[in-house]
Amino acid sequence: MLADYLLTELSRPDGPAGPASGLPLNRRLYEALRRAIADGRLGAGERLPSSRALAHDLGLSRNTVVAALEQLGAEGYLSSRVGSGTYVQEHLQTPVAGGRRGPARNPSALPGLSVRGRRLATDAGAAELEIQPFTPGPADFSAFPLALWQRLQNRHWRAARPEMLDYTTSGGYGPLRRAVADYLRVSRSVRLLPEQVLITTGTQQSLELCARLLADAGETVWIEDPAYWGAVKAFTACDLRLYPTAVDRDGWAPPAADAPAPRLIYVTPSHQYPSGAVLTLLRRHALLQAARAANAWVLEDDYDSEFRFDAAPLASLAGLDEEGRVCYLGTFSKVLYPGIKLGYLVVPPPLVEAFRRAHYDLHRPGQLPLQAALAEFMELGHFATALRRARQTYAERRATLLRALQPLLANPGVHLSGAAQGLHLCLHLPSAVDDQALAATLARDGLSVRPLSAYCLQRRDWRGLLIGYGYAQPALIEPCARRLAAVVQQALPAP
Repeated sequence: MLADYLLTELSRPDGPAGPASGLPLNRRLYEALRRAIADGRLGAGERLPSSRALAHDLGLSRNTVVAALEQLGAEGYLSSRVGSGTYVQEHLQTPVAGGRRGPARNPSALPGLSVRGRRLATDAGAAELEIQPFTPGPADFSAFPLALWQRLQNRHWRAARPEMLDYTTSGGYGPLRRAVADYLRVSRSVRLLPEQVLITTGTQQSLELCARLLADAGETVWIEDPAYWGAVKAFTACDLRLYPTAVDRDGWAPPAADAPAPRLIYVTPSHQYPSGAVLTLLRRHALLQAARAANAWVLEDDYDSEFRFDAAPLASLAGLDEEGRVCYLGTFSKVLYPGIKLGYLVVPPPLVEAFRRAHYDLHRPGQLPLQAALAEFMELGHFATALRRARQTYAERRATLLRALQPLLANPGVHLSGAAQGLHLCLHLPSAVDDQALAATLARDGLSVRPLSAYCLQRRDWRGLLIGYGYAQPALIEPCARRLAAVVQQALPAP
């Protein structure tokens, strides 16, 4: 009976021990056994089959079974008796199998989520709002030099000194911070020293640090409307008050004079997320002036400024900043591959020590061998080469997508934004179009796009589709874009 239960759990598509969990087989078996103990299917003091018998019944290798049993033993779920076998620990307070222990607890009597927790859990998040490749099938990362990257990582893991396996209190691996500083000085005209760079696990962690250290609960943050969902989540988690500021074709637009004074101003000026608008130089100066007048901090999220196809990029806000009130956020997830989970945060000199301490206390940063591999990747010129190759690859995918979408632009109220830069573009549609229903229709056809209205905080006048193409399968872009265009054409109002 135990084997039947475990086989069911190991094959359950939506279960924590199922194949979709992505865990190795021994860990999946561990999860299934732990659940059997927690649910009372294996009661306290009950004897388990031998590892050899269990491996035979499950059709698994004995090493896989032994690894799972040893882990459960190390965690105190099981105990071994010499010459007798393996037993569930006697002291475990598990339910009696079959539910005979007594009345179940009433879930409504538990404390439940906080108000903030309910907001975070119920508002739309990554699953609904993250812009993914619009073509079916797995994402394509062929532009990244994977073999070279693996060699660098392996070398640094083999040569890792003991201190490289510890936490870091310095804000990140020194050579990587220097490489980032050198890169930003040249590519984005940011005036900085390596000491101002903190290596984070990405933009989300950088946003959390800024929100926690630079604003108190209840204070106001100006945020673009439509907005990056990750910033909304980060600020909401810190109990900040969001004040949406409209975006137009020139990017962030200064709010009315009666807008509440901000403590933070969050913007994505190089490629507004999600509309793709580029903040004009005149607006950049206006934003810095508004921050000065309110004595506010500016958070500049420059998440994909490396990919600009039609013109030279404008100077970053951090490069224009004369007062040291801009915190600059960048990420390697867009330039290299999403799962690398490394980003950087550049803070003004007076904030460096406070941010370093808070970063250590809150996050215990580490992954120094990975950071060392990335530092060498940049120092030896591989980063510049990979970036050049990626620009060419993404430019070709973008051109294919634009050609296929071109016939749609003849319709009234249909236009594109954000195509000059980045890895996604926005197809604006007439306000009468239900873009959320349209996105759902396309999803049933296997095309992954996001409705523009889902990113809007306050405004109700924008409709459209966000189309990611950076990691889309190249051979599928044209046929999928034509299918997309045909579905959109049918949804447009009659002229």
